[in-house]
This record gives sequence, C-alpha cells and structure tokens, in this order.
Amino acid sequence: MMVLSRIGLLFLLLCTNGCRTMPVSLQDVAMQDHDPELARTIDAITGRYGAETLAVAFEELETGRSFFRDERVILHAASTMKVPVMLAIFEAIDRRELSLDQPVVVENRFVSIFDGSTYAIAQSDDSDTDLYASTSESKPLGELMHRMIVRSSNLATNLLIQRVGADRVMALMRSLGANDIRVLRGVEDQKAFDAGMNNTTTAYDLMLVMKAIAERKAISPAASEAMIDILRAQEFRSKIPAGLPPGVMVAHKTGNITRISHDAAIVYPPARSPYVLIVLTRGIADENAASRAIAEVSRAIWDWAAPSL
Repeated sequence: MMVLSRIGLLFLLLCTNGCRTMPVSLQDVAMQDHDPELARTIDAITGRYGAETLAVAFEELETGRSFFRDERVILHAASTMKVPVMLAIFEAIDRRELSLDQPVVVENRFVSIFDGSTYAIAQSDDSDTDLYASTSESKPLGELMHRMIVRSSNLATNLLIQRVGADRVMALMRSLGANDIRVLRGVEDQKAFDAGMNNTTTAYDLMLVMKAIAERKAISPAASEAMIDILRAQEFRSKIPAGLPPGVMVAHKTGNITRISHDAAIVYPPARSPYVLIVLTRGIADENAASRAIAEVSRAIWDWAAPSL
C-alpha cells in the first residue's frame, strides 16, 4: 500500500481551521523572448524526430521570462488531464466534501459519455497494474490520487473523476484562465474516443495550471503544496527530467497515447525560483523517440535560460 502520511499531514496541518480557496488572479504572461537560435534548435528537434506538432510553453516565475512555440495548438491531453482532476479533488477536500482518508471502493465499471453503455479498463493498458488486484476492496482516496499522478493509474483516475464530475473539473480550469483545457470524461472510453469526444489541452493552458500550483495559488497554499509533493513523486522520468542536470528537482506529469507524448513540469533550479515548462508532441510514432525529443527540448530550454538560472 502506498503511504501518504506526509501529504495528508501537510494538508491537514496547514488547514487546521479550514482552508480557504484563494481566488487565482494570474497576471498576463510576460511578452515572450524572441530568440531565433532557440527557435531554430527546437525546429531542428522537431524535424529530427518527425513531429507533426511540438508545442512549448516556458515561463521563469521570478522574472516572467518566457518562450512559446505552438502554445495554442489544441492537442489530445492524454494523461496530463489527470492534473486538472487532482485540482478538482483538492477543491472538494477544501470544501469538506471529500477527505484524503475516506474509503473508495475499487470497481472497474464505468459509463461511456457517448451512449451510457458500460465499459471496463483493460489492466494491460494501464501503467499501474497493481490496483486491479484490489477490485471490490476499498482504498483511501488519497492513495488513489497518488496513484493517478505518480503511476498514471487509469483505474484510479476514473474512480476519482466519478467523485467530482467532469463539469466541475472544467469549471475549475476556467477559473484559472485555462479556457482551452477540455476534460469531458475519464480514460479508456473507446466509444467516446471514436466519436471525437476527447480530453484536450494546449501547452499554454497547462502552463497556467502548473504555474498556479507552483505559485501556491491553486485552491489554497496548503493544497498547492500537497499537489507539488505528489507531482515530485512522479515515477516516469524519461522526458523533461532526463534533459536536466543530475539532481535538479522536478514536479511533473507525463502523458502518452498513440503518437502523442507530453510532459508538464515545474522545474526547481538550485538556489533560484522555479520555472514552468510544458512540452507537447504529436505525430512521433515511437514512444521512446518522443521521450527523447522532449528531453532534448528540456535541455535546450535549460541551456538557453542558464544565464538567468
């Protein structure tokens, strides 16, 4: 069983008298730096790996320095949609509608948003296969949320989105200014997928979400701190972290489906304020190659920003 005592204790200690949802008032993103050399480097990576789209959104939080490339292109969100679900769960906790330790029965039966029919998630299609052994048992909500992020558990995701509803996730994204993030459903709803009823995002909007978390403005300072703690425990490290010098701390969430590979990160350079980096790709058939492309972009951004980092 996963241990969430540190996360739960942190949230409870900071919310002893009840957390208060802080209105998020994100400043307009600073004018991006026009750097032809960095643009050429990322163009070269795009061409080398044959990406149809390689979208980048970067902002250094202390200075507002930024860089964008195809940041408004709408792409399938893949598992990056699990970050908005996590925010909605913490909002419900903040409102005392849910709690981290409340039991949730693990059931592999869900309703398609396409026609109301039921479907199950194939264990072989999930990156967290251990949870399936607990079907019909109860797990703490906090453990499911941890699995959803650090192991990208599809089963945990669908169990959690049932608790808050896609509409609530969407409303929360709008409150953050992330107007192009669309969370319609859980994962592996094949009928909805075939009908084009998919979760989508842009690099820009994911940047707004991760920035709100990094600045402790997502839900509340306590909730944001707890979410950073979960994102730092991410087990899949072959993308943005792989392009950074050893030991650099990263809080992030990856996503993959066929020909789609993403990473959304808060990067913590030593002795400096963090920066947010989102890299979204479409059209690279080989998953490992897509990860390498994202790692190369991560390194290019690090090297470009080095004078200020």
